[in-house]
Amino acid sequence: MSYNVFMLFAKAKTDFLEYLEIEQNRSQKTIANYDHYLTRLIDFAGDITIGDIDAELIRKWRLWLNRLGTNTSDELSKTTMNYHLIALRSFLKFCAKRNIPALTADKIELARTKRKQVTFLSPEELERLFAQPDLQTLPGLRDRAILELLFSSGLRVSELVGLDKDHINLKRREFMVRGKGQKDRPIFISPEAADWVQKYLDKRTDTTRPLFIRYSGSKKVDLTGNYHRLTARSVQRMVAKNALLAGITKPVSPHTLRHSFATDLLMNGADLRSVQAMLGHSNIATTQIYTHVTDPHLKEIHNKFHRNKD
Repeated sequence: MSYNVFMLFAKAKTDFLEYLEIEQNRSQKTIANYDHYLTRLIDFAGDITIGDIDAELIRKWRLWLNRLGTNTSDELSKTTMNYHLIALRSFLKFCAKRNIPALTADKIELARTKRKQVTFLSPEELERLFAQPDLQTLPGLRDRAILELLFSSGLRVSELVGLDKDHINLKRREFMVRGKGQKDRPIFISPEAADWVQKYLDKRTDTTRPLFIRYSGSKKVDLTGNYHRLTARSVQRMVAKNALLAGITKPVSPHTLRHSFATDLLMNGADLRSVQAMLGHSNIATTQIYTHVTDPHLKEIHNKFHRNKD
């Protein structure tokens, strides 16, 4: 297909989204997000041509986004605004690959944002959290297995709920998972987590494939009698409920357990690159949010191995 600077942005956007799906193998979630962010440029400027996208248009669009607001706030967060700009930068890089005359991607600067604060649980908080599920019930055993697995593996909640029973090898305590960007990575789990998953599976009498299934609600089974897979939202509610029962006052989510997993590794001497690989981060900069752990740890190493001779 031939392109030129007068091609309508909406048409080029469609080609770009197809490129993400076919050539870049990006997830449907990512493609939907990019579609949403780029459509907002059309909402602002109308069906412009590629040549109309210049520095001044982007400046006005950023101002419009800054005043757009959401259901819960009078303005978009700087992080959300950056997502829009990242999507546009990716589109402009696509234009460069296709030799389409367009503004270069490096002309778009992202807004400065504060470093994300990481919430993690202490060993004592983890013990209290793990003690909350009722182990006399099947849902309670399931919940304990989920909590143990999240902390032991660093899985994202979307990765956890996507697991089937035959995906996980409890004897070897390792398996592969497909994460963001359709990238596979190895997952390793502790003997404790493997034991709790096994205890849960031993109590199940169903033949449903998903590892974690629903036990409540009017639609817990399908027309064939198989249980529905547990949803990410259900896991989020379960984690928050048990954290509250454990007397933990700060917000706790499945991602908090992922942060706790990474923090525990670093506190026990793991290097940042290894943690990056185990978390499935494509960029080391993402893993550097854990400098709250590594910085004090470096000080301890300095004090231990570089003592003053006074």
